[in-house]
Amino acid sequence: MRLEGTVACVTGGARGIGRATAIALAARGAQVWIGDIDLPAAEATAAEISGHAAHLDVTDPGSFAEFLNAATATGPVDVLVNNAGIMRLAPFLDLDLAGHHREIAINVGGVINGMSLALPGMVTRGRGHIVNVASMAAKVTTPGAAVYCASKFAVGALSRAVRAELDGTGVTITTVMPAAVHTELTSGMNLKLQPTLQPAEVGEAIADTVRHRRAEVAIPRWLAPMGTVEQGIPETVLRAVKRQFVGREPGQYDQQQRSAYLNRIEG
Repeated sequence: MRLEGTVACVTGGARGIGRATAIALAARGAQVWIGDIDLPAAEATAAEISGHAAHLDVTDPGSFAEFLNAATATGPVDVLVNNAGIMRLAPFLDLDLAGHHREIAINVGGVINGMSLALPGMVTRGRGHIVNVASMAAKVTTPGAAVYCASKFAVGALSRAVRAELDGTGVTITTVMPAAVHTELTSGMNLKLQPTLQPAEVGEAIADTVRHRRAEVAIPRWLAPMGTVEQGIPETVLRAVKRQFVGREPGQYDQQQRSAYLNRIEG
């Protein structure tokens, strides 16, 4: 599948991984549509790449349908990158229940909405590719980010199951699982002992999936077996290792550095 001339939609594309993905897709000739709840920021990114922007609330099927319908003005949508997501940090019991449900609604519900609305047209045409952005947190759990980990695990399982259902249709789904990325989402976190990435690295890897269409992509690739490794390590050892990586207090972060991000995602 070639990207040149293809209509590609990116959710949460105004900043971070979504922005980097939009740039990478546009550089390869795609007509990129950026959907984001922050329309001014989406429009600014779209202007940089001669793309298009539209308001999108991924938790609202109606909003998602409007976004995809707008994109069809430039051609059938053959690539959809479900990237929009949030991460709240704190021990599970310290966070409010409504916030847990909202995190799931964005991180998992948004992916379900996007696939449900984009796949029928792709299957009818016999071509298409969806990228669901998960995280290595789907395989290596992080105390203090329990619901985030659960949501990314769900995205991975959902993607694998639907990919199998689509076998033979010409439509594929790839799950991308990056390590910690230097974006607003990880602001204020202690990442000194963790493998980290820049958004551009992830954006290029996402764009590459349109060509190779593998089921799962870990970034960097050497992290792929880490889920199996975690399951094989004795729990007491695993706890000690994770304390070194994330600190003794689950969900500990620099509140000042993270305040702008929290204010934005909590509206």
